[in-house]
Amino acid sequence: MFILTLSNKVEGVFSVLDDLEDQVIPIFEDADDAVRYNGLMNLEENNPSLQVVEIDDEVIIKACEDRFQKYAIITKDDFLIPPKD
Repeated sequence: MFILTLSNKVEGVFSVLDDLEDQVIPIFEDADDAVRYNGLMNLEENNPSLQVVEIDDEVIIKACEDRFQKYAIITKDDFLIPPKD
């Protein structure tokens, strides 16, 4: 699995806001999808500099659940577009 983190702070995991304004961590199954999403994020001027980090699925899911953090598994069949803001 792959997540995005702040380039200068690996523990700064990237998240997006859902319709209820809750933070959701996108967890990508495929490295290419994470890299593509990061590239789209880089097209916007005001977005933070991010990096793709490989992580064990059990580790990230447990960490999210322990912290009551929402997450979404992005499969190869999903197409995630970065938010405008």
